[in-house]
Amino acid sequence: MNRKLLVLPAVIGLAAPLLAGCGSGGGSGGDAKPIVVGTTDAFQMSKDNPAPLDPATGYDIGTWSIFQNTYQTLLRLPRSGTDPEPEAAKECHFTDSLGEQYRCTLRDGLSFSNGRKITSADVKYSVDRTLRINDPNGPASLLTNVDKVETPDEDTVVFHLKDPDSTFPFKLATPAADIVDSGTYAPDKLHPGFGVLGSGPYTLSSWTPGTSAVFERNPKYKGSIKLSNSRIELRFFTSSASMERALKAGTIDVMNRTMTPDQINRLTLATDQDIKLTVAPGTEIRYLVFNTADRTAGQKAVRQAVAALVNRQAITRDVYQRTTEPLFSMVPQGITSHANPFFDFYGALPNIAKARSFLKKADISTPVRLTLSYTTNHYGEATAAEFAMLKQQLEVGGLFRISLQAVSDWDAYKTSYRGRAFQVFGMGWFPDFPDPDNYLAPFFGADNFLNFAYDNPVIRNQIINSTRHKTQRSGAVDDFEQAQQIIAREVPLLPLWQGKQYLLARGDITGTEWALNASSTTQFWELGRRVSG
Repeated sequence: MNRKLLVLPAVIGLAAPLLAGCGSGGGSGGDAKPIVVGTTDAFQMSKDNPAPLDPATGYDIGTWSIFQNTYQTLLRLPRSGTDPEPEAAKECHFTDSLGEQYRCTLRDGLSFSNGRKITSADVKYSVDRTLRINDPNGPASLLTNVDKVETPDEDTVVFHLKDPDSTFPFKLATPAADIVDSGTYAPDKLHPGFGVLGSGPYTLSSWTPGTSAVFERNPKYKGSIKLSNSRIELRFFTSSASMERALKAGTIDVMNRTMTPDQINRLTLATDQDIKLTVAPGTEIRYLVFNTADRTAGQKAVRQAVAALVNRQAITRDVYQRTTEPLFSMVPQGITSHANPFFDFYGALPNIAKARSFLKKADISTPVRLTLSYTTNHYGEATAAEFAMLKQQLEVGGLFRISLQAVSDWDAYKTSYRGRAFQVFGMGWFPDFPDPDNYLAPFFGADNFLNFAYDNPVIRNQIINSTRHKTQRSGAVDDFEQAQQIIAREVPLLPLWQGKQYLLARGDITGTEWALNASSTTQFWELGRRVSG
């Protein structure tokens, strides 16, 4: 066996180390040799995406990994536990019993990497800017409940919310609330190119598109993070196979996204003592989206028939080789209020008779023609095989005739689904924060990121608002379970599976058990290099 590190959840959504076969050791923050991290994430600058590293537009796992290492937020998620802790702020709290006013006091001595002092005006500027730009592919929806931001003095910022929201501290810990320099980032337009100017633990010192990016320790950083290295090089790969070869050759030290199921299983059983695999619980989910404005996908009976035919066990067993788990709800295991309504309503295994009954009762002729669209380069190389299996499953019994549409360009894919150009399409979700609200509001809220045609007033106007009033999240379980049951009956979304987190590293790399956070972004500062001797 290679050295395998397992981490188990200490509290919902986060992880703490259980046991390391090799001992984690201590990293050397002063080591001048960079730690090289491989990734297959693609960062493209195009007409549709002219500013890939602007926090006002980035809303995917790859860009958020960069944002959380280079920009600063008032709060951040801790190593363990679920309550956000101060980062650029030294203290934050609600000032009223309703949860409509939230006040933060900044740390002393904050500055951007260019030396300009950070004040509360910069925080207000950054939040107002994200909301003003309101990029269709960006994270502004996380902040739309902000009514106004006040700055009574240069160290204090007060957020006035339109409605009570107990999840607001979590949102301030996401890149949606990254603090940007008003002298560099225009108030009403995106910052083009691959430049970053922030106050986070690293500066972006160079970016060579398609090749690599270099991150240097920010000497002006003031916050709660302790760095275990002084330099990170992010190296870009076009395939997981080439990334694995680089790791084995020692030209990179760490690889994370993305790995194929075959790689994960093979490397779990490998005998190379110089490579260690870290496995952690994950709250990533994969699901299908139905365009309910479409003439065919808009029919509930069609969606229910699809739900009755999908075999999640086969997908997770045969395509993902048991590196993922079947998921029967949009709220995954490990998150408060998780239930299994799709299992309750449709069963675990395909039921052709039930699917036929749904279509017959709605007087829908068969075979029903549907096109399933998916992205080939964003969620990993196994996606094509997953959709080939979905096609096979849905065509059993002659109820459906499925066409597959593969889209290689991620920006074009986003433009198409937001333009409602697809009938049914595949998506993945990495949570912004570990709360069931984040598995509902981004999809069913008024400003959902999908530009979703489906609208359910009970979820949008009642359940989301009601649960945000409850600071004790256990008190919101019944409401969240009701929402999950509605989704299972209506099937605007169809959950498929829940993933784990995997990270491979050379044997001298430390901190891998802490490097992936609750949102699956990579925390560069946790990675260190063991000092020999």
